[in-house]
Amino acid sequence: MQNLTLTWQTAGGASAALLAAGYAAKRLRRPSLGGFLREAGILLALFALWQLVGLLSLMSGDHALDRAQWIHRTELDLGLPDEAGWQAAVMPYPVVVKAANYYYASMHFAVMIAVLLWVFVRHRARYAWVRTTVVLTTAVCLAVQFIPVAPPRMLPDNGFVDVAAEYGQSVYGGAVGGVVVAAQLSAMPSVHVAWCVLAAVAVIVVSRSAWRWLVVLHPLLTVWVVVVTANHFWADGLVALVILGLAYLAQWAARRLREGRARAAGPAQAPAVPQRAPVRH
Repeated sequence: MQNLTLTWQTAGGASAALLAAGYAAKRLRRPSLGGFLREAGILLALFALWQLVGLLSLMSGDHALDRAQWIHRTELDLGLPDEAGWQAAVMPYPVVVKAANYYYASMHFAVMIAVLLWVFVRHRARYAWVRTTVVLTTAVCLAVQFIPVAPPRMLPDNGFVDVAAEYGQSVYGGAVGGVVVAAQLSAMPSVHVAWCVLAAVAVIVVSRSAWRWLVVLHPLLTVWVVVVTANHFWADGLVALVILGLAYLAQWAARRLREGRARAAGPAQAPAVPQRAPVRH
């Protein structure tokens, strides 16, 4: 599968261009266009940072496989289902495996972009809440990902298979000099899981359509896909959900704080009206 993902340099340059265009549109009194370009630039800058984190780490990648081994061993000790068993159940069905690989590669960004565009165009008042949740959640995930952790598919001795590579559908570049590509060592936490749940929550909260509950299928499918393709452990998704919950909690706390300050300030006093001198007859 061809990897059409932008590099961090290209994404960063495009982000700067969009932000500049947004500023220009605002100065030309085109607020709607300026707002759209600004938001696109912000999200593309976040994507550029995500790409960059995939190439850098605060710690050596030498122990990324050891950390993955520890996660798998700990999950089994806690009685969680073995992800390798889930993958083995679908291996006899190549069509299912290939479909899972495509879903993993394409729907992650496609659904999030579609949700952000929909909220921006149709429900502008709720856009800031959704966008801020994306930024906070992704930023914290990126901070955690500075500690490299290998995905399950890099543990063949544990029973996992790199099905994307096996079917020629991998979106990752080849290793250099036999070394694992650093961009693949950001399995913990799973941004795939965080984003799919975030998108579903946004649709359910913002929309009033009875059909909105169908969006729940996206996180259910995504969790199944990341497991059977051996791209993430259960723990990767659970940590991502905790981070997402903290992002919601932070925004709720900030709103309550603003409301409390507003109540403490009290109603603004009306300006005094100067009294006219009485008219003498």
